[in-house]
Amino acid sequence: MSNGSWRVDETYVKVKGRWMYLYRAVDSRGQTIDFLLSAKRDAEAANRFFRKALAQSHTVNPRTITVDKNAAYPKAAAEMKKDSELWRGSRLRQVKYLNNIVEQDHRNVKRLACPGLGFGSFWTARRTLVGYETMAMIRKGQVRNIGGNDIKAQARFIAMLFEVAA
Repeated sequence: MSNGSWRVDETYVKVKGRWMYLYRAVDSRGQTIDFLLSAKRDAEAANRFFRKALAQSHTVNPRTITVDKNAAYPKAAAEMKKDSELWRGSRLRQVKYLNNIVEQDHRNVKRLACPGLGFGSFWTARRTLVGYETMAMIRKGQVRNIGGNDIKAQARFIAMLFEVAA
């Protein structure tokens, strides 16, 4: 369960020769809250991301949301508070250098996504990034009853996923 303090940031991935935005949120312990691939970096995309993150069963309405200086975040947060989708007491902190946790977490995604020439389509990128993020969550021990260091349990879990999908 997320502890109520979010760090939100976006990074870039190349899709069909164009840069797209990968929104990501982690809690103060570095646990992944959610992620969203978007063609735009605007208030509508930020709104969509916040709604998606809040809809997850493992999240709670955050006490603080730390973001960079992107002007879209205050607008999105204010709109969500007005619509009672975000707790009125949630504090949005716009501080350029306080997002080190999520910035470091971006490294793993970028390490996997960047060696190629980018993704061929938006949907291919989305599906592949879901796989990358899911594997990262498994490694972080975010899957119930599977420890982050329990490689055998992780392998059994992944095998079970692919057996069901086959």
